[in-house]
Amino acid sequence: MNREELDKILDDHKEWLKDRSKGKRAYLSGADLIEADLINADLIEADLRRADLRRSDLRMADLRRSDLGGADLSGADLSNANLRSADLGGANLSYADLSYTDLSYTDLSNANLGGADLSGANLSYANLSYADLNSANLRRINLYSAVLYSAVLDSSCWPLSCNTKGVILCKKLQAQLLAHAFKVSPDCKPTDEQMDFIKTNFHRFSEFWGKDE
Repeated sequence: MNREELDKILDDHKEWLKDRSKGKRAYLSGADLIEADLINADLIEADLRRADLRRSDLRMADLRRSDLGGADLSGADLSNANLRSADLGGANLSYADLSYTDLSYTDLSNANLGGADLSGANLSYANLSYADLNSANLRRINLYSAVLYSAVLDSSCWPLSCNTKGVILCKKLQAQLLAHAFKVSPDCKPTDEQMDFIKTNFHRFSEFWGKDE
């Protein structure tokens, strides 16, 4: 898709947002938007399913309630963008810059966020079930009441703040966090019940805790 075609779609979409009887909703499903310049783009409720947005520049873009299911956003810059209530289920966001992005109420189930920068991002009430957050930067992130059922958090940084209050974790993640908490100090010992819970649910128990314990 050339720049002229893209600009026409964006202009029609902006008109449609003002008056649904005018303009036309942006239908960019499956579109080739590799390295596209979409800074400050108004893409509220746009259809971007399975779009190829690798390395695209979406800084400060407005993507509220947009459909990005299955889209490839790997390496994209989405810093300070607004994705509130967007559908990102199954999207590839590996190594994307999502710093200070509003991802509240988004569907990120089964999304690949490996190596992504989520520092300062707002993911309150987001659905991150089965999402891959391996090696993601979670510093200063807001996970208030987010759902992380069966999410992968290996090598990521769990924030110790009130912004994780109400977060929903599966037993695997609960055990993983407990194991790390009890390893902080040799004076901090789990009860037998807690140890059984960690052994049963922490997938890397022997490697992390030590076979002699």
